[in-house]
Amino acid sequence: MEHETKPFLGALETQKINDVPIGRIVSVTGAKAIVMLEGGHVGEDNRLREPKQRPEMGTLFAIDTTNTAVLAIVSALSVPVPAQREGERELWIAELGLVGELWKGADGRAISFNRGVSVYPALGDRVRIASRQELELAFCADRKNSVRVGCIRQDPSIAAMINVDDLLGKHFAILGTTGTGKSCTTALILRAILQKNPAAHMVLLDPHNEYATAFGEWGEVISQRNMQLPYWLLNFEELIEVLMGNAQDRKAEVEILQELIPMAKSRYGTGRGNSQQGLRRSSDMKYTVDTPVPYRISDLMATIDERMGKLENKRDLSPYRNVKSRLEAISLDPRYAFMFGSLTVYDGMAQILGRIFRVPVNSKPITILELTGLPTEIVNVVVSVLCRMTFDFALWSEGQVPVTLVCEEAHRYVPANPNLGFEPCKRAIAKIAKEGRKYGASLCIVTQRPAEIDPTILSQCNTVFALRMSNDRDQDIVKSAIADTGSGLLEFLSALGQREAIAFGDGVSLPVRIKFDELPKHCMPRSSTARFTEKWQKSIGDEGYLEGIVDRWRSSSSTANVESMAMFAETMNFSQGPGPDMGQPPRDTSQRSNGTYPAQPPFGIGDGARTNGSRRREDAAASRAVPSPQQPANGDALRSIRERLQQR
Repeated sequence: MEHETKPFLGALETQKINDVPIGRIVSVTGAKAIVMLEGGHVGEDNRLREPKQRPEMGTLFAIDTTNTAVLAIVSALSVPVPAQREGERELWIAELGLVGELWKGADGRAISFNRGVSVYPALGDRVRIASRQELELAFCADRKNSVRVGCIRQDPSIAAMINVDDLLGKHFAILGTTGTGKSCTTALILRAILQKNPAAHMVLLDPHNEYATAFGEWGEVISQRNMQLPYWLLNFEELIEVLMGNAQDRKAEVEILQELIPMAKSRYGTGRGNSQQGLRRSSDMKYTVDTPVPYRISDLMATIDERMGKLENKRDLSPYRNVKSRLEAISLDPRYAFMFGSLTVYDGMAQILGRIFRVPVNSKPITILELTGLPTEIVNVVVSVLCRMTFDFALWSEGQVPVTLVCEEAHRYVPANPNLGFEPCKRAIAKIAKEGRKYGASLCIVTQRPAEIDPTILSQCNTVFALRMSNDRDQDIVKSAIADTGSGLLEFLSALGQREAIAFGDGVSLPVRIKFDELPKHCMPRSSTARFTEKWQKSIGDEGYLEGIVDRWRSSSSTANVESMAMFAETMNFSQGPGPDMGQPPRDTSQRSNGTYPAQPPFGIGDGARTNGSRRREDAAASRAVPSPQQPANGDALRSIRERLQQR
């Protein structure tokens, strides 16, 4: 019996300490209140108080009413009339924002937490600092649907939890100056979610190729080398941007493509109507320029030749020649291999969607799309296609497969300046932000310049993690997104430490200053700042090292690169030459016997994170060190591949 009494007495003692009032209510206005603090003697050393009993900015106070304990955040501390002499009393004032309430049970203990305030405090009510039990109830009540990302600043023993459904269902943003840890914060939050939800469906746009190491075996890494995004998946605006650039200067060419593309789609659909492996449900469909169905570039070019043969006025030939020459050039450009380099044309849309959106998951719940290496002029087009497909996939799956799109460096794709960016890309992201919640399409915005991002997009993010910011414009954008009750916390923005953030919105119970957990080294993104003083201590590199740099540099933009052309064939499993029917996909009779799809679709190499960097370096080094016995045939192989491309 004595053994049971000690903890009970300890709890009573702790409760008694926490019940010590530190002031009383002297004003209540809407969601704000003013407290006159006790003490108020000049010369009194506030540092001698118990740390948990000192009122500080951001501290959570509790105000007891009959059936509730109202929770309030300290947003300002002041002394309106300072005393002139030591020992004199002065007025100490704390301004509070009322943010929630704890309902009490029959024994007077708090049992549940609610956002908002239904029972307001009255004048003269005593104010105290919230106890540890009350903090836990407020911040950690729903552990089933929440994940831990760190601890709260007021009491490091209390976990900082985020509610996954509210976080993803209503979008969220991670904001902060360069070098404050945005990439690590993004990786930490996503890893915490994936650890508890192993069958998730996430797509991460990675413009700097830094996240592959952060997710390891959880991530399906798609880079320029193993990406397959066929041109026929692009809508008309996106295709024109790739082929023609500024459409205002090429109106005649645009009109030609607008007329001929539906004809090429119909021709392919008619030719494959009776084939089991051909275009699905194609016989009675009418196609528009935006219908995502396959068509052959060769059919399009043949139609152009037919039209040119019927023209009598040679002046009218110029637009047709421009379209044809651009199609030929881009089809042979290895930088566009992921889009135009396929040696076959077939309806592989289901496999492409399955790989990008992880259906089935196959123990890889996140797709990391590495954008480095893609032609800079069409990166926005690729992002536009992926964002548009994300929304459409969620829409047509009727919400059965919720998808989260993580948009790193979002200010590139949805800039506030209407004259910048790619308009279809901005519309696609805006559509997810405005309507995605209804269909299970979630958006995460990560940016270092909140002031340069479209405010419409940012306003749709109902949860914000604000890391350190020093720019006044960026701070103003963040302050405009938070309610007045928690605005006092944002005064810390320029003084936050490493791995610290102000979190507010639907994904967290209350606005709170948190310190993120530290990621293990093997889970860190490749985003660390270069160590100049360390790297500059010794000379590095030789002639062979520089040759490797030159090889990678040239191969990224060469239009006559044999290795890249061979990669096209490898990507489509065509290293042994084309099959008897160029319109059919490569078949694997061993994969469908049990009614399941292969883990790796036929259009991907599946090299993972290695394909983008180390493998290419190893291949380049090996090709220089060991002469291939087949080198004399490389010219013939290149010509053969080019001929196949032109015959598509």
